[in-house]
Amino acid sequence: MAVLVIGGTGFIGYRLVRLLVARGETVTCMDSNPNAHSFADLGAKVSCVSGDVAQFEDVMSAMAAAEADRVVNLAYLIGGHHPPHLAMRINILGTDNCFEAARLLGVKHTVYAGSFAPNGKQSNYGDRDVTEDDPLYGDYQYARHKIMNEWQALDYIEKFGMCITGIRAAYVTGPDKARGTVDHVKCITEPARGNAVTLPFKDAMVCAIHVDDMAEVFARVMMTDKPVHRIYNSGGTPISLGEIADIVRSYLPEAKISFQNEHGAKASNPTYRLDNSRLLSEFAIAYPPFRQRVLQIINDTRGKIGLPAVVEPL
Repeated sequence: MAVLVIGGTGFIGYRLVRLLVARGETVTCMDSNPNAHSFADLGAKVSCVSGDVAQFEDVMSAMAAAEADRVVNLAYLIGGHHPPHLAMRINILGTDNCFEAARLLGVKHTVYAGSFAPNGKQSNYGDRDVTEDDPLYGDYQYARHKIMNEWQALDYIEKFGMCITGIRAAYVTGPDKARGTVDHVKCITEPARGNAVTLPFKDAMVCAIHVDDMAEVFARVMMTDKPVHRIYNSGGTPISLGEIADIVRSYLPEAKISFQNEHGAKASNPTYRLDNSRLLSEFAIAYPPFRQRVLQIINDTRGKIGLPAVVEPL
């Protein structure tokens, strides 16, 4: 099966590409920075092309050359600080380019990276899990664009009968995450390097999902011919930064993790309780314990700088 991964050398993308190849798929990777990750060890199983998702000709050319019957769009500007014109170009026009090219070329299934950001703050929902059918309250650039993407997909589905699926990704976590919300990553990676780290709020909450699990979600959803729903919460592990720090200290007792404030994040916590029951039941997905993923991140980080691995305490 031929797959096009747009944004395929990025944080989630390169892991997804490798996962698909390991499962026997032929993958074309389109990225504005195709050399950000090398697939040389995979030989002819992966083709990399340079392309700008905001240029329709680039998207159309890559999709046609790949003869793709599955497409995943991971190309996005994360965060709400970008100049409006640039953000609209990548996030809105870029998404439309993917959908329109997929329509013209008869792509069987298109999947795009959504986000929990459209939900806004957890306080909008009280002390309960948030479903895909709940109202959306996101009110900043990134959240508004993700809301728009969901409407764009629905418009194509209703007008052309296309199969388009969005994954509302939670706080994707991994040793090389550098964009978006990263305090929960620094809480792990900085102590793993032997560095001290100070974070704003001990009670800040996240819904953490390891990047390997996120890649697995995209792979399973994309390879399904026609998912039951058009939107899925990835979900993850609801956890505070203080709890992550405790896990890190259980592996690295000398870890220097401090917080400027013990409390104070509750009112501003983004949504962290995400109901992902439809994803888990439909695609038979089960995430490893987050503690296990923390250890993996610690050792991935340490391995890159020549430090010995740590093991689970007896």
